[in-house]
Amino acid sequence: MPGKIPSQMQSHRSEQFMVHAMDTWGDSVYLVALSQTQSAIDAQDVSQDVFLRLLTSDVPFNDEEHEKAWLLRVTVNRCHELRRMFWRRRVENVDDVEQMEPSQVASFPLGAHHPSLDPAEESLSRLESNELWQAICHLSDKLRVVTLLFYVEEYPTEQIARIVGCRPATVRSRLNRARVQLRAKLEPEETEEDHEQENYRRVSYASQERPSS
Repeated sequence: MPGKIPSQMQSHRSEQFMVHAMDTWGDSVYLVALSQTQSAIDAQDVSQDVFLRLLTSDVPFNDEEHEKAWLLRVTVNRCHELRRMFWRRRVENVDDVEQMEPSQVASFPLGAHHPSLDPAEESLSRLESNELWQAICHLSDKLRVVTLLFYVEEYPTEQIARIVGCRPATVRSRLNRARVQLRAKLEPEETEEDHEQENYRRVSYASQERPSS
């Protein structure tokens, strides 16, 4: 006789509800996870975990927008948890290496084996070639997530503040900083020669507009 499913893992949602949620919000959850982890595999893991939490959660939703905001907030939090786990493993690995003999350290392979790209990784590779995505990826995590939520998901700053857990004024400040950094990345830097040519054009235009005496 199979054992009982732990209460915290029991489903609180119908299959129809879950299918609709994944079809409707799956892309949004994945994109936010991808922007934070910058790994297709990690983004898939985060997305699966987020929808598993939805399946086992008994949070009542007022409407679909409430549900979407909840999913994105869980996604952001799960990415933070994943990052903390990553750094904790890095620290533990450093401690392990420091306790090893030099000969043992020297035997470590210099590179890890990377399997061939699956379709998700290939999609990520194509996305990485996009100039705008490259610029967004150069933003810090905090600037990157508010940029996606504002420009891609079209959330107002007040809603973004609830999702990421900060004040609306902080969200607006981060968006302003993100705009400045994206503009610097995407717009070509003006050289001194460009500046002189622009001044020349302005002088020429002004002289043409000046009425003759």
